Amino acid sequence: MSTLVFVDGQEGTTGLRIHEMLARRPDVEVLRIDADRRKDEAERARLLNAADVAFLCLPDQAAREAASLVNNPRTCLIDASTAHRTAPGWAFGLPELATGQRELLRAAKRIANPGCHASAFILLLRPLVDAGLVPTTLALSATSITGYSGGGKKMIEQYEAGGDARLLSPRPYALNLAHKHLPEMVAHTGLAQAPVFLPVVASFYKGLAVTVPLHLNQLKPGTDGAMLHAALTERYRGERFVKVMPLSDPATLAEGFFDVQACNDSNRCELFVFANDHQVLLMSRLDNLGKGASGAAVQSMNVHLGLDEGLGL
Repeated sequence: MSTLVFVDGQEGTTGLRIHEMLARRPDVEVLRIDADRRKDEAERARLLNAADVAFLCLPDQAAREAASLVNNPRTCLIDASTAHRTAPGWAFGLPELATGQRELLRAAKRIANPGCHASAFILLLRPLVDAGLVPTTLALSATSITGYSGGGKKMIEQYEAGGDARLLSPRPYALNLAHKHLPEMVAHTGLAQAPVFLPVVASFYKGLAVTVPLHLNQLKPGTDGAMLHAALTERYRGERFVKVMPLSDPATLAEGFFDVQACNDSNRCELFVFANDHQVLLMSRLDNLGKGASGAAVQSMNVHLGLDEGLGL
């Protein structure tokens, strides 16, 4: 039998991409809502409760309201908003997070999809915190550069309309130091405090890279770049979608520049450790619409249903 899937918020960037991924799958039947009934609460409730899996691709408050409409105990909700990423009773939709995470996702009926910046940061830091190499109390900073598709339809239209010279330069934002991904970045790494986080949007459609600088003398005594690299390599050994690249990746160094878009059109996340005797740059790249959004949501669905994790990806 086909798995019945409904996407609430199917016209948004994440919802459209999920539709594209599921359209290729004969094991899925997508339930669709008529365009003129997209704001009809009763019709949305009917489809949410008819689905085996429902994706919420909505603003935070609308996602909370949609979740409250579901009373069918069989329906698994996968929320792509920020609303439930640290909420009790919601599993965090990052299968590679830690041992046992996949079992949590298989059992869960409420799954919170990670944010794009957060996924890249957490995949870098969680294994190093777990290994005791990065102290939980360490004050960190992180910078993320991302394509403009992460800003949704309005930002995409702004960039693609052209005519504004300011959009040709990278644009740092979240200068109030309160980016909405920070709570999950703390909660799912084990850090005691949020990093000083500077995201930057630039004039390319998609792709994302997070950089975390470290001073080796602030880490566990004796830690060097090779130890950090080994901890990441061991943690992600055998993972299909997370790849640890060679230490101080020679190909990247030969090029002279880091390619932020190299994971585009995939569900891959690639992790890097660049080190000298005193300092380290940890770097993580992914497609902000793939492993950073829609791809991650479909991956969590596959895990929940006990299917091949890469199906449709």
